[in-house]
Amino acid sequence: MSEVLKYYLNNKYVESKTDKFYEVYNPSTGELQAKMPRCTTEEVRQAVESAHKAYGPWSSTPPIKRAQVLFNLRNLLEKHMDELTMLCAKEHGKNWAESQGDVLKAMEATSHATGICNLMMGDSLMDASKGYDTVLYREPLGVFVGLSPFNFPAMIPMGWMAPLCLACGNTMVLKVAGATPMTALRIADLYREAGLPEGCLNVLSCDRSGVPELIQNEHVRGVSFVGSTSVGLHIYSTAAAAGKRVQCLTEAKNHALVLNDAALDRTAAGIINAAYGCAGERCMALPVVVAEDGIADKLVEKLVEFAKNLKIGPAYEKESQLGPVYSAGHKQDVIKWIEKGVEEGAKLVLDGRDTTVKGFEKGFYVGPTIFDNVTEDMSVGREEIFGPVLCVKRCKSFNHGLKIMNDSRFANGSVIYTQNGYYAREFVRHTDGGMVGVNVGIPVPVGYFPFAGHKQSFFGDLHCLGKDGIRFYTESKVVTTHWFDEEEMKSTKVSTWDGTI
Repeated sequence: MSEVLKYYLNNKYVESKTDKFYEVYNPSTGELQAKMPRCTTEEVRQAVESAHKAYGPWSSTPPIKRAQVLFNLRNLLEKHMDELTMLCAKEHGKNWAESQGDVLKAMEATSHATGICNLMMGDSLMDASKGYDTVLYREPLGVFVGLSPFNFPAMIPMGWMAPLCLACGNTMVLKVAGATPMTALRIADLYREAGLPEGCLNVLSCDRSGVPELIQNEHVRGVSFVGSTSVGLHIYSTAAAAGKRVQCLTEAKNHALVLNDAALDRTAAGIINAAYGCAGERCMALPVVVAEDGIADKLVEKLVEFAKNLKIGPAYEKESQLGPVYSAGHKQDVIKWIEKGVEEGAKLVLDGRDTTVKGFEKGFYVGPTIFDNVTEDMSVGREEIFGPVLCVKRCKSFNHGLKIMNDSRFANGSVIYTQNGYYAREFVRHTDGGMVGVNVGIPVPVGYFPFAGHKQSFFGDLHCLGKDGIRFYTESKVVTTHWFDEEEMKSTKVSTWDGTI
């Protein structure tokens, strides 16, 4: 019998009054393992009110004390690494190493947040104008909402969102994906154990009816969203119109340009890793390769060879290299995309549609799939599939390949494989991608730098993580001070500009 989960409010697991639930499956077996409540609008409102009530005391807590909570949490994440890795693997389907990486990225962002005393430091200048001193402070804003997707149960809600938000002195309500809520709910309780006061972090899930309460509530000051471009545009426009600070990280269709001089074996291995890691269910996956004509045939041969050797299996068996996709519905979506590619005329050189794993026949497995000769008029090469499907396009030259890449409406990441320094430099300068790899298939920077998507991969002004993350979760206050000497105290003449010029 599946477990009925509770949501997290005021440092406690609370039973919801709803009669509507999301189903949480084990993708490796296809078995229903839990149900996550779709919280009522009133329960969503209570979570926001709780965070608002907690904001005053928490924002007044000195940064060094807030940092200590994050230090404690970082140590607890390390202590519970295997437990959290198993939770992630069982609810999402990433293989063991990828699930552990999901938790490690949450820990990395938490480590970044422990430096909040330095990160929140402002600026100052004595005698900015003669006798006038100016200081800039960074201050928290209030309640933030995090809207998190299914594909990274630890890294996104508990890495990209919660650590910097809380370290800066804000409070947060996290809406986690109903299909993959368990890892985040467990980490929420680790925050309690780390010393976070009640109400500072509330975690729940709800359907669309509860979202307006999250993004338009008068107490909410900002919204961080990760998900599809269509939903992201709606969240961005709606929340911004309500006066909220907003960042929306959305879809991608990352491309890699492979030049004739690329190191063939290592390049193919890097592409396989980038295309099929996390079963392709990540916005920094590498679903498209643009290969220069001189190397394209050999590269495709290598890609097929390496992909066929991937060991497909349940997420929590450590020898598995490719786990299942997260749901039965998503498996069917990916299969439909493969069928669409065939209809559009792409050459299917490796077909993963009929993949099964012995002993796990009901699992949601899709094998590695490769299309060759994908052209620009084919949607399979333009739109995000979010599965283990790799498309190979061909180009005549560096400039031709770069144009193919930059014609995409997305610009999350972009990659070049080459041993030529000149072309590598030209690529870095002229690619539209916000995160760029030179012989690096997944160019996600460490959390001290921002996750910097462009074009329709991001809506907002400030990205998550890095210095952008600090700016997003704080606002600046600039204070100018002037002290009168004895002579000035007697004066009644004051300049219109009063020390500002």
